[in-house]
Amino acid sequence: MNAPVKLDTLPEWNLADLYAGREDPKIEADLAAAKAANDELVKLKGRFTALRTDPLHLGEVLDHGVGLYEKATNGLWGVGAYAALSASVARDDPAWAKFEADLRARSAQIAADSLFFTLELNQLEDNEIEMAFKAHPPAARWRPWMRRVRLSRPHELTADLERLLIDRGPAVANWTRLFDETLARLTAKVGRENLTLSEALNRLSDPDGARRKQAAQGLAKALEERAPVLALSMNTLAFEKQVEDRWRKYPDPAASRHLANEVDADAVQALEAAVVEAYPSVSHRYYALKAKVMGRKTLDYWDRNAPLDTAAPRTYGWDEARGMVLESFADLAPKFADTAQTFFTHPWIDARPRPGKQSGAYSHPVTADRHPYVFMNYMGERRDVLTLAHELGHAVHQTLCAPLGTLLADTPLTLAETASIFGEGLVFERLLAGASKQERMGLLAGKIEDGLNTVVRQIAFHRFETQFHAMRQEGELAPEDISALWLEVMAESLGPAVKLNPGYEHYWAYVSHFVHAPFYVYAYAFGDLLVRGLMEKRREDPVAFAPLYEDLLAAGGTRTYVEALKPFGLNPREKAFWAAGMSQLERLVDEFDDLV
Repeated sequence: MNAPVKLDTLPEWNLADLYAGREDPKIEADLAAAKAANDELVKLKGRFTALRTDPLHLGEVLDHGVGLYEKATNGLWGVGAYAALSASVARDDPAWAKFEADLRARSAQIAADSLFFTLELNQLEDNEIEMAFKAHPPAARWRPWMRRVRLSRPHELTADLERLLIDRGPAVANWTRLFDETLARLTAKVGRENLTLSEALNRLSDPDGARRKQAAQGLAKALEERAPVLALSMNTLAFEKQVEDRWRKYPDPAASRHLANEVDADAVQALEAAVVEAYPSVSHRYYALKAKVMGRKTLDYWDRNAPLDTAAPRTYGWDEARGMVLESFADLAPKFADTAQTFFTHPWIDARPRPGKQSGAYSHPVTADRHPYVFMNYMGERRDVLTLAHELGHAVHQTLCAPLGTLLADTPLTLAETASIFGEGLVFERLLAGASKQERMGLLAGKIEDGLNTVVRQIAFHRFETQFHAMRQEGELAPEDISALWLEVMAESLGPAVKLNPGYEHYWAYVSHFVHAPFYVYAYAFGDLLVRGLMEKRREDPVAFAPLYEDLLAAGGTRTYVEALKPFGLNPREKAFWAAGMSQLERLVDEFDDLV
């Protein structure tokens, strides 16, 4: 048995590359510089539409204006990133909460002054912009950013209304803050222990069934006690979205997310349909097989991610996890491993769990002229090794596209998950290679469950959100209404082999994506199935694949998902594309079935 991971030796990041602390004078200097760039941009107000018949000068002013906009964005995002990163490891510290909220409000006020910019650009016609690009070629580099700006053209409001929304944005964001702080302060009474949310969720993978049950019930009680506050946050933010969507004339609540992702609603519907159609053959079948392996007819919900082996799970020290990730990335191409290595060489990763640190994991890109930071709660389990690979995949992606600049590097969510899920897949292949039959069964189970959590569960979350927002149109939902909807949607996805015991109805309350980024969740399924297609292409020709893949990542947000996948011969607009991805997951279930 491996020794337990020494949590106190895990790395914590040092944010000194950004600022030395809340009182660092560079913060005020950077805010002032951002405001100065923004003020210069404001001086151009009216010039864009006035020059619509003068392509050369319009091109010059457009190039200069976007450059100023990016400079202001870098300043505001850099300070905002520092506040968010610092607060995420200190959610129990009111001083950091205040700092983050105050900075958000100040940044919003500065940015609001340049609100006219994209509104004025969208008054221009497509041919006028193209003529300006031809007359002044340096401006043409902004074409992908302009394409994304102009997607919102049909949904823009008057300048005064847009300003109103920006001015009240920080106050609305406090509902998200309330949600986060409520969960960060949550402790679940589990036996004689008081577990944080991350610790309680981690306990659901404990090899001891009694400990899993105890943690599940303790967490359920803690969530039930906080459900009124969490439900109020969700209801309020959903209503805010409902009002804004109505004014912007979005056809449905998910439309703004599709627009931001540059994804056709039809593609998302095809994805959802392919996954739901595969529920019986993939998730329902797998959980029935798992129950059989565990000597049960059905699984309790706390057994869903239980290890098959009742012995203590295999643990991985930090150095071992780092080695596996770097070796796996090197198998793809040395450049990927070299880029990931810099995050271990420098204090750019915060992996140590501790009180006040929020749950989850992410890689924050900050801005293109700075480096990303990786955040996670490392417990030493196989899933944590894969999470490290996932977030470092993001970090490599963010680093490779940084030369484009902040505006062009910003990647739609559907492509933003590509490198992260690919990184997980590479590490899993290394774990599986050379494993014994017993180890192989455990690894396959873990991989299938990760796939179910990333694809099936996230599509179930998407269906839950869709129905929640539809029901919210008729009025506020009580916590018990949300719980009933949650049980219905999750039962559909998990199937009859999983019992949704009393208490599970409250588990919607810890899914922060529902308040942070409505309808974000389908991007995980989108990315996972997309990566399955890419990995098939790699198997066909690894040597030819690597440069095409690097080019895809380095392109950042300059290509749509259709354009990005075209060099690989993949068409994500077809339902067959998504069904093929689900068939790959089904083949893993077949392989698991053969070992049962």
